[in-house]
Amino acid sequence: MICDVSCRDLAAAFNECINRRDLQGLAELMADGHVFVDSANNSVVGKAACLSAWQGFFAAFPYYHNEFDFISAEKRRVVIAGRSRCSDPRLAGPTLWTAIVEQSLISEWRVLEDTPENRILLGLDVAGP
Repeated sequence: MICDVSCRDLAAAFNECINRRDLQGLAELMADGHVFVDSANNSVVGKAACLSAWQGFFAAFPYYHNEFDFISAEKRRVVIAGRSRCSDPRLAGPTLWTAIVEQSLISEWRVLEDTPENRILLGLDVAGP
């Protein structure tokens, strides 16, 4: 699949489900083998396990919210830059994300720290926010 506007829209819709704490919406957009990778490179594998993790995350951080400033897509990968807002300062600030799209579903959602090294890795402007 070659990503275009539809892949960017899919990643944006996935994020809107996160912002609304919408588990059903996330489930509809996740591939069965969905993988979530956090900024410490810890991963959760499988749709059911990821939904359970999101449910716990939403309970622990009810005011968590992502805002996108930049989103691009190439091939199956979507690259996103923006910020997370949260009452817990450990989860607030500039953030990078990637999404992998397979058969019109998100197969991987990855969160990365917004560092010059990660920006280079993702092909983004190193200057950052």
